[in-house]
This record gives sequence, C-alpha cells and structure tokens, in this order.
Amino acid sequence: MLAAVINFPGSNREQDAIMALERAMGRKPQVIWHGDSALPKTDLIVLPGGFSYGDYLRTGAMAAHSPIMREVVDRAKKGVRVLGICNGFQILCETQLLPGILLRNSKLKFVCRRVKLRVENAESDFTRLYKQGQEIDVIVAHGDGNYFASDDTLNHLEDNRQIAFRYCDNPNGAARDIAGIFNNGRTVLGLMPHLEDAVEPMHGSTDGAALFDSIVRALQ
Repeated sequence: MLAAVINFPGSNREQDAIMALERAMGRKPQVIWHGDSALPKTDLIVLPGGFSYGDYLRTGAMAAHSPIMREVVDRAKKGVRVLGICNGFQILCETQLLPGILLRNSKLKFVCRRVKLRVENAESDFTRLYKQGQEIDVIVAHGDGNYFASDDTLNHLEDNRQIAFRYCDNPNGAARDIAGIFNNGRTVLGLMPHLEDAVEPMHGSTDGAALFDSIVRALQ
C-alpha cells in the first residue's frame, strides 16, 4: 500500500499522521508539498491537521485552492481513498468533496481535550476494525469544529449512513453531534478528532489505531 500526506503552510499534525501511517503500513508515506501540481501513484491521500495558511479568510478555504488540490480532487473522484483530519476535514468541505462546513465552536473558544466518540458506521474501508456503536477515547484540538449543514443534507447523511463518528459529549456544538462523515461512496472520510494521536500507549489511548489498520487492511 502507498500513501501520501499533503503538507500545507501552517500544517502542524503532518508528522503525527506520518507516524500513525508508518506504524500501520510498515513504511513511511510520501510527503507532498501543497505547491506541487502532481501526485505520485498512491492508494491513500491524507490531509493533516493544523492551520493551513494561518486560517486566514476561512479555515481550509485558501488550502482548497492550492495547486495540489486539483489533483487530490481528481483522484478522489476516481475512487482513491482520502482522509482529512481536523483542518483536512475543513479543506475537504471547502473543495465540496464532502458536504457542509465547519464553523466556529459554539462557545467561541479553542477546545483541546479528550472526548468519547461513537462509531456510527463500521462498514467502510476506514472503520471495519471497529464495532458498530463502539465508543472510543480520542483527542480534539480545534477552534472551528462546529459541523453545519442544511436539514436536507443532514437527513441525507443519516439516511445514506454517511455519518462515520458522533460525539458522545459534543465539545463544539456540531449538528447532530457529528464528528466525522463520508462521501456518498464512503471513499472519502473527514473527521475533526485526531485519531492519529491515539495510536500508541504513550498517547493514553490506542483507540485511533484501528482507523489506520482498517485502511491498510482494505488497501494492501
């Protein structure tokens, strides 16, 4: 399996994603600079967390127009798996690979703490090693994690089983406690919590490891 991590100016979780992928894959992923216009052959593209372009204009909005994103969007439309974490989720929404948008947290404060998530759909390449309804212990660290979409969009996500994870104790006001969603084909996943920071015992939780192990098992 081959993976690529996209590095934007302001990314600060790319090394965490690299280490989580290396643990699962047994090899390091390639790191691609946002200003590049071509992607190598890859089975998985990861958009990591951070503050791309300093979160100017709107979180993820400027990164969505980086040269490499044209290729990311094209690969995603061809079925290449894409994972966006935190700022990566925001970028995926800005490119419209995922519906909705991420707004400021409801209390207008940056939230950094452990949270419990519930696995809403364990039937995807990203989640097959979890159990349906399983609760997992992970970390959030964001100021703009308040997922918002129209009622019609939210109902479609519910009906089509595109909600991947929900918060058990909503830290940001996200609609219907949504922490992560899939695209229609469940080949693209965006989520706010940092599962890459819950893969080693020293993290205090290894509940995020199953996400990366699921992807590797599906694509190797």
